[in-house]
Amino acid sequence: MRTDFPDPDYYATDFPRSQTAVYKEEAIIGNGAYGTVYKARDINNPSDYVALKKVRIPLNEDGVPVSILREISLIRQLDKFQHPNIVRFLDVCHGPRHGGESNFTLFLVFEYVERDLAKFIQITPKDELTSKIKNILFQILCGVDFLHSQRIIHRDLKPQNLLISRSGQVKLADFGLAKIYDFTMRLTSVVVTLWYRSPEVLLGSSYGSPLDLWAVGCIFAELYRRKALFPGESERDQLEKIFDVIGTPSDEEWPSEARVLPQSFTPRICRNWDLVVPGICPLGKDLLSRLLVFNPRDRITAKDALQHAFFEGLSVPPIEFRKTLSPSSEPSQPHRDQEVHLPKLARIFQ
Repeated sequence: MRTDFPDPDYYATDFPRSQTAVYKEEAIIGNGAYGTVYKARDINNPSDYVALKKVRIPLNEDGVPVSILREISLIRQLDKFQHPNIVRFLDVCHGPRHGGESNFTLFLVFEYVERDLAKFIQITPKDELTSKIKNILFQILCGVDFLHSQRIIHRDLKPQNLLISRSGQVKLADFGLAKIYDFTMRLTSVVVTLWYRSPEVLLGSSYGSPLDLWAVGCIFAELYRRKALFPGESERDQLEKIFDVIGTPSDEEWPSEARVLPQSFTPRICRNWDLVVPGICPLGKDLLSRLLVFNPRDRITAKDALQHAFFEGLSVPPIEFRKTLSPSSEPSQPHRDQEVHLPKLARIFQ
């Protein structure tokens, strides 16, 4: 995992590729959950572009924080399947140390996709966008279903974290908040951008994979509306906007561990979806109502959503597992003065 830095704008590595790859930043794409993302050019192949996620990492007494190891291990695990709706992970590079060697920079290299879904919604004419909604949503659900089949919840689905190529291929990106789900994991409420945050998260109750389906429902509605369905300004306001549309849940539906009581909200009934999401067809309306269900146990799963009549004629793509690197392709060791626990990292990333 030898690194070489010709100047501060270039970053190089020979892991996991067989030859040294050098990248040059050209523009900022956006800010992810834990870093800034840049469009960068592959100097060895000038016509090729990548997306560089630049993360400044504080070192602790054990080396690199576990959260960073978790994200990189997770995306490498996903990349073994090369799912068409998951952004490809190409490389990992480490940069120089900062602040008296208490910090260093890590670069995660992904395939470059032209735009995110938020930008696509802005620039695409209404009629053209409406004609593409079914295909876009199907691809999103394919990606989410794949994640959930691997016991992974994304926890930050939103248009800015969904990429769409010029050919119309949709890819889930930014796994900075993603986590492998199990029944003993410690849950945190700091997940999902506010506008796409599910009621169970807002209320501080337990959550699992259904939170991703709530976010998918919000995105589905946004594709028709061309603006956010629930643009709350605070957690309380977010709940108010949700209940304005789906109605106030009954006392029996209210989670016992919620941080607030149901009496805190004015009773409301469910609004007509035709008025909330103009232009949506009857089958789309049925699917949307199954995604935006208050009780996560009653929310439709990604697998079942893909079988909904709204997607008649579309089929889920087959997925094949790609073998990991062989021992003969193990990366070379870094220079001793740049180790930063990288031999340990290399073994974990394999």
